[in-house]
Amino acid sequence: MTKDELRKRLRQIRRDHVVALPDAVRALVFHRPPGPLLDHIAEGAVIGLYRANPFEAPAKSYAKFFLERGHEIALPRFCEQNSTMEFARHSDPFDEEDLEVGPFGLLQPFADAPALIPDILFVPLLGFTESGDRLGQGGGHYDRWLAAHTGTRPIGLAWDCQLTEILPTEAHDQPLRAVVTPTRLFGPFA
Repeated sequence: MTKDELRKRLRQIRRDHVVALPDAVRALVFHRPPGPLLDHIAEGAVIGLYRANPFEAPAKSYAKFFLERGHEIALPRFCEQNSTMEFARHSDPFDEEDLEVGPFGLLQPFADAPALIPDILFVPLLGFTESGDRLGQGGGHYDRWLAAHTGTRPIGLAWDCQLTEILPTEAHDQPLRAVVTPTRLFGPFA
């Protein structure tokens, strides 16, 4: 199976899983990072997150949680579709009044928001393995950014159904340090 075929299959599995979840269950998951993970996040660390689409593991509650603990929050930002991804300060995860629509049609920090380099970066994904391999959307934005920022620790947020035994990997693919699902923490922080 090619990466594109696998992406299509994993998108459908994820979509079916999320649609089947009762609203009450969806409201309860991903509110607070697991304790063993928090033990490895330094006070004052810059936390990178993403603004989830309807089927991705939600990250908004993590943004609120970390902001209330005194961390700076950063979200991806693009100047244009073909520009390099950067991260910029997101100071209002409650009302999101500091976000505007970017070139991919997603909300992102305003152009004048200060750029930040996350110490911890929670990343979206389509699939992951217990060893930390990740299959993303296919644009390579996170892999390129992580390759250029080797001091940042990437952590995946995923639904349990996104765990796979093996994923095709290439030399440029950046592994995750850990993955958080609603039921488990995978990786060295477990």
